[in-house]
Amino acid sequence: MQPRAWTAEEDTPHASPTGLQSALTVALKDLRVAGRTRDTLLATAFFAGLVLLVLGLALGGEGAGRTPAQTADVATGAVWTALALAAAVGAQRAFAQEQEAGALEQLTLYPGPHGALYVGKLLGVAGPLLLVTALILPAGLILFGAAGAGRAVPWAELIWPTVLGVMGFAAATTFYGAITVNLRAREALLPALAFPILVPVVIASVKATSLLLTSGWTPEVTTWVTFLAAFDLGTVILATLLFGYAVEG
Repeated sequence: MQPRAWTAEEDTPHASPTGLQSALTVALKDLRVAGRTRDTLLATAFFAGLVLLVLGLALGGEGAGRTPAQTADVATGAVWTALALAAAVGAQRAFAQEQEAGALEQLTLYPGPHGALYVGKLLGVAGPLLLVTALILPAGLILFGAAGAGRAVPWAELIWPTVLGVMGFAAATTFYGAITVNLRAREALLPALAFPILVPVVIASVKATSLLLTSGWTPEVTTWVTFLAAFDLGTVILATLLFGYAVEG
């Protein structure tokens, strides 16, 4: 029997996964868990729908003697308020699964940079939140009379502020979820810490969406969408750099 030839690959240690591979692994794991259990998705959708319903009852729902511009402002304000609150609910589960199972420390020891762990968790939070948004946005516009009854809605243009706004919510709440995961009152502290940061995102998302509903795509819409993109990019970069200190501190 001829001896098997030695190859260099057999004596080469396995390379550590890259940051992108680590992020995708964590994101796919969280998305699989979310799809299998559906607890985060259902809780987020129920909370957002409840907030939207309460605001609809309080503000008069469809029409209520408002002008088209006022209707668009009220509808978009209610929708983005509901989504901001729902984002906090969804982000609470970002790290709570590992913390409750006693596996949070092992997760932080996963090969690869800590920033990749944050990006993976961010994608895991954003996925269910985007699904909820796809239901809440049209439902809110119909509930408040900003869509339907012959009103043309620029759905294609709405994709840009919607996706950027949701990613801004997910980026901020995921980072603060890492800070508060080991605290006893994390359910109360996470919204208290994240909401001041989310105020610019809410304002920009409301303004961009309202302007699209009333005037179509204008230079002012471009300004707000550009602001959202810059906010998302800056938040992700800063959170990626600081995530190691946040999750270990």
